[in-house]
Amino acid sequence: MVATTETLDALKSIGLNLYERKIFVALLAKGIASAAEVSEIASVPRSRSYDVLESLSEKGFVLVQPSKPIKYVALEPKEALERTKDNLKKKHDEMIDRIDRLKASKTLEELDGIHKRGLSLVNTSEMTGTLKGKDNINRHLGSAIKGAKKNIDIITTEDGVKNLHANHFKALKKLNRKGIDVRIAAPIKDGNVASELSQIAMVKSLDEAKGNVFTFDDENMLIGLTGDEVHDTQHVAFWANSEYAAKNHMKNIFDSIWQSSKKK
Repeated sequence: MVATTETLDALKSIGLNLYERKIFVALLAKGIASAAEVSEIASVPRSRSYDVLESLSEKGFVLVQPSKPIKYVALEPKEALERTKDNLKKKHDEMIDRIDRLKASKTLEELDGIHKRGLSLVNTSEMTGTLKGKDNINRHLGSAIKGAKKNIDIITTEDGVKNLHANHFKALKKLNRKGIDVRIAAPIKDGNVASELSQIAMVKSLDEAKGNVFTFDDENMLIGLTGDEVHDTQHVAFWANSEYAAKNHMKNIFDSIWQSSKKK
């Protein structure tokens, strides 16, 4: 039995590459087979089948029988998925533990020192760049919010407000506890979102969207270059470290919009 495209796509979504998907399905249909047999059924080069079967074994989809020749057995799909989930959890926990140990080690101090020495050689005008994709922009935004020391000024859209509430509320709340000023100017139609954000930031309502502009500590900026209507992968933003532009341009623009907007 040949698996449907939908089934193969579903297996791809959990991390199986093309050869792994084809061999796993072929082994399910065969029940038990050698590498040579399953490579023929799956139309996978025999030279690759051994590596692929070993990978499937490590991921929990296949059992190896120590016979001559070595035979492979596909696990029941439900059990295979449970094993895969357990393996991923274990690897995730191990990686988190490694990261935590790295953060607490002298290695981080060394890396920080290298970074600071590197930054000292960089001209401020070179501290700019573009970000593509909503996820990348969100990660940069999250880091900038967490790193704020004095204040954040935000002009954003209705979707931008929802994103702040859904993905950055906790970080903004921590800034509020530290006494860091956060001002948000945006069209906000959701009363609950407006109410919750008003508890941790100064919020004013706009009649219409003015774009996405974030200024941090009057020296760092993140500016959206695409509208909310584009696909998540097509979002583009520009970031810059420029105290001159932040104080002399962006702050004036924000203050003008802020003064003309209504308190939420």
